[in-house]
Amino acid sequence: MDYPELYELVFQAPAVEDDVVVVHRTEASGAGGYPVYEDDTGIVRAEITPEGEVRMMASGGHQEPVPPLAVRRR
Repeated sequence: MDYPELYELVFQAPAVEDDVVVVHRTEASGAGGYPVYEDDTGIVRAEITPEGEVRMMASGGHQEPVPPLAVRRR
């Protein structure tokens, strides 16, 4: 299957405009078998299905990843 190289994850940020994070496809696969995407820092990580379903993944200890409001192919 052909997966997009980039997605935009849109998160709600308090008291400011929504926060948009661009993530790129990695060589890794998540628990569901779909590609893992991450931002340039490696902090924001998510498994994204072709239908746009997102499973956020912790990249370090004590994280509680929040699902995005929206996901957009880029």
